[in-house]
Amino acid sequence: MKKFHKQSTSALEPKNQQLIIYGRHAVLSALKNPKRKIQKLLISAENKSEIEKAAPSIPFTIIDKKDFAKFLPEDAVHQGFALYCSRLISYDVMDLIEMAENKNRCCILILDQVTDPQNIGAIIRSCAAFEALGLIVQDKNSPLESGAMDKAAAGTIEFVPIARVTNLSRAIETLKENGFWVMGMDGYAETTIDKINKDGKIAIVMGSEGKGMRRLVQENCDSSVKLPISPNVESLNVSTAAAITLYELSKK
Repeated sequence: MKKFHKQSTSALEPKNQQLIIYGRHAVLSALKNPKRKIQKLLISAENKSEIEKAAPSIPFTIIDKKDFAKFLPEDAVHQGFALYCSRLISYDVMDLIEMAENKNRCCILILDQVTDPQNIGAIIRSCAAFEALGLIVQDKNSPLESGAMDKAAAGTIEFVPIARVTNLSRAIETLKENGFWVMGMDGYAETTIDKINKDGKIAIVMGSEGKGMRRLVQENCDSSVKLPISPNVESLNVSTAAAITLYELSKK
């Protein structure tokens, strides 16, 4: 029999390093992922029937909607859903290369110095929308999976492989050795991305709006490309630029 009840929020405080996912899409998607280790599901009363339909085997606790603010970040748009669970296990670059082995055409996105969780979450969503093979980030310069990241990804983090690597330059070299053409996004490049050959295996490197790519990372790229935007605009938010880039690469 399903367990559900009201209880005091004093027992709901997150433990150190514990991931809390919040928001309807993020939570429902995580509940369907067998790779997640579910610890506790909290919902508001009006979401009871939706959870019973979407995840009938998952026990849940009903709490008052106002009590979510006691353990979620300020201004978190939770919609009456919060899930305590494990973080997803990261992939390795070779995992992505193996996924690409029998593909004539695919794309991997690489982020250099992109640190905002919401930007990364939005980029993950674009990776899913335009069927990127996966995402690569540097371990020490990229935030761990978080509730804000998962909320921005709207549940898509569950099926976009993310590889965390120690050295981005070395990861780029490994991709090149295994048949990938690596291009860095650079606003000063001569070629726009709509003019390149989109066949084959492509990896795109994107830096943050402010700092861009680091020098060694950029030097390891095979070439540089830019978005065809107005000269009146210096740059776009990295998540917006990623969405346009991935859309362009997805064209047949």
